[in-house]
Amino acid sequence: MHHFLKETDFTLDQAQDVFTLAKQFKSARLNHAQPLSMQSWGLLFYKSSTRTRISFEVGVNELGGFPVVLNSQNTQIGRGETIEDSAKVMSRYLHGLVIRTFGHEIVEAFAAHATIPVINGLTDFNHPCQLYADLFTLLERYSPNAVDIATLRGKKVAFLGDCASNMANSWIHSAAMFGMDIALAGPEGFTPGQAIDEALAADGLAKAYTFTNDAKTAVQDADIVYTDVWVSMGDEGAAAQRKTAMTPFQVTSKLMALAKPDAYFMHCLPAHAGEEVSQEVLDSPQSIIFDEAENRLHAQKAIMAKLVELNG
Repeated sequence: MHHFLKETDFTLDQAQDVFTLAKQFKSARLNHAQPLSMQSWGLLFYKSSTRTRISFEVGVNELGGFPVVLNSQNTQIGRGETIEDSAKVMSRYLHGLVIRTFGHEIVEAFAAHATIPVINGLTDFNHPCQLYADLFTLLERYSPNAVDIATLRGKKVAFLGDCASNMANSWIHSAAMFGMDIALAGPEGFTPGQAIDEALAADGLAKAYTFTNDAKTAVQDADIVYTDVWVSMGDEGAAAQRKTAMTPFQVTSKLMALAKPDAYFMHCLPAHAGEEVSQEVLDSPQSIIFDEAENRLHAQKAIMAKLVELNG
């Protein structure tokens, strides 16, 4: 069974197919094939969600399927039913399952016991659906006709803030996969962890990222400047400490000026203006944050369609 739990669960050729499909789905949003026709897909949430829930619920519907939205606390999972049993039961009813949760081991366990494709809608370790939407958003600009992944090679990404976060991990993994350069900048204690290095090694990818405590060094000549919230769900107890440590890594217009003149600012949202990024940058012409948000829909539709194809 082919699942999508991390960026490299598709080969480069398969990833190219996903981006090509995303372009087709976007250009003919309500007039395209419906590969999920008569299928029911579960959307299982352990965490609250705006973009993930709406984009997947709408996406399943637009592909001809029926979304079944589930909350872990409103199912028997919340009363102790094992993931193994839950995966086996859900596989008897559903044709696919999207999971947004905390520990990455949860999606891995579902995938291990399910007989339907499982998609990682976000874990504490990574966020591959967001990355494919981000990359599609860039490909619309670098290669608007062919969305050719070759145009990503050599582009420099600067990631600022919590460099041990799920988004940092996903960018490190994706940069290695697609031949991009990535420079991360954050405070001590928020460096990329051993888990992402092990994930790179498991996929035979080089550990090519750089980490610095100097935001200016990371952003110098960058093609893309990326940041995320400083306090993720589950980290609220350390909010004050995290904000103090990360203040030097706020993306401002002055910092953006060190990147290439045509650099893009990206953020997976929700954004906290005045914390990880200034309102001026969010509103600037370089900001493509709402294109990213929209493209969650098109990229995820393509991911689901590709999984249906691969799983025959």
